[in-house]
Amino acid sequence: MEFDYLFQANHMQRLMQGLWVTAKIAMLSVFFSALFGTVFGVVMTSRHLLLRGLCRVYLESMRVIPILVLLFIFYFGFATWFDWHWSAVTVSIVVFVLWGTAEMGDLVRAAITSIDRQQRDSAYALGLSHLQTLIYVIFPQSLKRVTPSAINLFTRMIKTSALAVLIGVVELIKVGQQIIENSILTVPSASLWIYGFIFILYFLLCYPLTRLSVYLEKKWE
Repeated sequence: MEFDYLFQANHMQRLMQGLWVTAKIAMLSVFFSALFGTVFGVVMTSRHLLLRGLCRVYLESMRVIPILVLLFIFYFGFATWFDWHWSAVTVSIVVFVLWGTAEMGDLVRAAITSIDRQQRDSAYALGLSHLQTLIYVIFPQSLKRVTPSAINLFTRMIKTSALAVLIGVVELIKVGQQIIENSILTVPSASLWIYGFIFILYFLLCYPLTRLSVYLEKKWE
């Protein structure tokens, strides 16, 4: 059976190695984007006009500039202009974190500003500081509101990590392409089996996050 093709030679081992690279880029990007994005979102609610303006410039820059262009700038441009020779994996993580931080920050900002102003004023009236108000009043409610959108962002980041192949990262898609190119003459349906299996692997990466979002929404209702 042609299905056995997946288990011939070391195809499965190579695909698992590619999956590990993809998962490493995606998970590190998600972790640091969630961390830095939360801080960025709080900063975006600052009363300082200049600080808010700078945050808005950064956010819009990350939204306007395609991620592929950022990958090329950091990988090829910086090597030419500043003689910075970063690995393709490092560049991928940095770019995805920059993008994810901006998007996560805007989600956090929206969640914080959606909390009724009276709750903040009541906390101040009880003697809570600005930091205490954020920790004990604003953040617990904001977390419930931001979670579905944040998890959707994280799944997008996992899928978008496939763009790393365009700067030479040997991740899941690249490994699949290499296997297909080496086998297409002997196994005409190689692309069907390889890309079909890659689809399943991406599904297994993203589906648990989707179920987590559903579970949290039901629990917090």
